[in-house]
Amino acid sequence: MSLRCVYTDLDGTLLGRGSSLFRDAEGGFSQAQARGLEACHRAGVEVVVMSGRREAQVHECSRLMGQSSYIYEAGCAFAIEGETTLLTGELVPDERGTVYEQIEARGIPAMLFERFDGRLEYHAPWHEGRVLSHLFRGKVEVDAANEALAAAGHDDLRLLDNGAIGREMPAIDGPTHAYHLVPRQVGKAAAVTAHARARGYDPADCVAVGDSVEDLEVAAAVGRFFVVANGPERDPGLRAALAAWDNATVTEGAMGEGFYEAVVTGLMERS
Repeated sequence: MSLRCVYTDLDGTLLGRGSSLFRDAEGGFSQAQARGLEACHRAGVEVVVMSGRREAQVHECSRLMGQSSYIYEAGCAFAIEGETTLLTGELVPDERGTVYEQIEARGIPAMLFERFDGRLEYHAPWHEGRVLSHLFRGKVEVDAANEALAAAGHDDLRLLDNGAIGREMPAIDGPTHAYHLVPRQVGKAAAVTAHARARGYDPADCVAVGDSVEDLEVAAAVGRFFVVANGPERDPGLRAALAAWDNATVTEGAMGEGFYEAVVTGLMERS
């Protein structure tokens, strides 16, 4: 079978320094991302962004790349040809407000800020305008955060780690991470599975590319997963997690160059 779809993270993966489509990891001009997208276009392979960003941002990125599908807010929903499917389970927008507002009204972000004082804060200004999840930055133990949520009666939610970011925090040693507070069943892997099913793709004919522990979970939903080189270089947790996946490969290239390498490899393996 031929390659049908490439699922890709945005920041730190498809996008280079400064979240630019035309910069490499060092900030130099690069056409690697464009070459990868062109190769997919020529082969009739769909490219689907799977991002923690809010919908308006992901929609615009996908439109600029000529793609009509995308996954947003860390897997809370996906869109195909303008039709959106929520994956948030029983937590849905209603008379109480958006999912974001319902979570906020329960005092959960405030509880986490108190529990991890100085080590967790909103990822301003990118936390604004969200409707299905909350976005934080910091350095916390995800298992401890989820245990705290469960102990407080909020086991319908979970905190997930979306990888290292460039924003520093005074109380944090080493790379700061981005975290998403989402309904428990939400994740990029679940969203990729749902999107592939809607499109009629065999998971074995799909590949994915990412740079975080959360991205790596998508390996369970595709035939091959590629971790761009900058991911494990910055995150020891990701390096350790790689051992659990026999279909995961670390690319030689970082960011966009790694994306291009993943696309070429995926196409060659199925030619």
